[in-house]
Amino acid sequence: MKIIADENLAFTDYFFAEFGEISHRPGRTLTAQDLHDTEALLVRSVTKVNAELIQHSKLRFVGSATIGTDHLDIAALEQQQIRWSNAAGCNAQAVAEYVITALLHVRPALLEAGQQFCLGIIGLGNVGSRLAVMAELLGWKVVAYDPLVQRESVQQLALADVLAQADAISIHVPLTKTGPYPTYHLFNAETLAQMKPDAILINSARGPVVAEQALMTDIQQTGRAVVLDVFEHEPEISAELLHLVTLVTPHIAGYSLEGKARGTQMIYAAFCEVFGQVAHKRFENQLPPCSDYFSGQPLKAALQQHLPQMYDIAADDAKLRACLKDGKVDQQAFDHLRKTYPLRREWAAHGGPAA
Repeated sequence: MKIIADENLAFTDYFFAEFGEISHRPGRTLTAQDLHDTEALLVRSVTKVNAELIQHSKLRFVGSATIGTDHLDIAALEQQQIRWSNAAGCNAQAVAEYVITALLHVRPALLEAGQQFCLGIIGLGNVGSRLAVMAELLGWKVVAYDPLVQRESVQQLALADVLAQADAISIHVPLTKTGPYPTYHLFNAETLAQMKPDAILINSARGPVVAEQALMTDIQQTGRAVVLDVFEHEPEISAELLHLVTLVTPHIAGYSLEGKARGTQMIYAAFCEVFGQVAHKRFENQLPPCSDYFSGQPLKAALQQHLPQMYDIAADDAKLRACLKDGKVDQQAFDHLRKTYPLRREWAAHGGPAA
């Protein structure tokens, strides 16, 4: 069997080598010609798996080691009877920890703010739910908006009420353009105007959920602190946007070693089901040990002392800004940052809590 895997996926040889020949390729540049004799394709969100890509292939399975599916043309896959799978929730813990790290970097005093600080969460799926738990561990007040999910443990309000009350808004929704609650440009001039002028905005979900031009206008008018890990026209990122945004990272919010390994394991399990194999491997025994930062001290003390050692988010910001060339981020440099990203470890690996 021939298997093509995005070169940035973790542990693909460990999980899949026993089944056939694995070819590791850049996910953004895959073509239909690459797939002509391939039975299994393993991707991330940068690969647009559409009818054009798969139309003349021998594919039987497509696995995406990502939470979202907006890069998969599910109708085209099902029309050709190609089984598919994604990895919902695989990096939810990593993204939740990213958001808290970003907030504490932008405003360190939030570590001791308690109920005086209100975090608004847009979307209570895997990531949003975990973020709510982590925020409550820090003593923060949490309010949320999700018309499709009900969580008894979280206070849920109308969108306008969350926007009006929250001191920070963190976005955790899929990208949708149809249905009763489309998320494309959910944050536009109107919704941004409903936020407190000094409220922080964090988008680590999908870039087009936030209308870029409206966001830039809002920042110019309010001076709002904004954290972006995703961008509307990614990987096309303008110098103008970077100069306005407080903290930027190259779409790596979910890039923990555990998250990437978990994502590969989830599509491995789906692959085994499709091809009649027994899924007997787990990622945990492949992970190296790391420093214990949490044992023996309270959560807040551990974060205050060790958070930059666990994740130096300022370094990611600096590296992305260094990719500016001729008024925009160089696409090859952006992809190189993601390809060579030194995967951080989740807090639990350091002896800390997990949602």
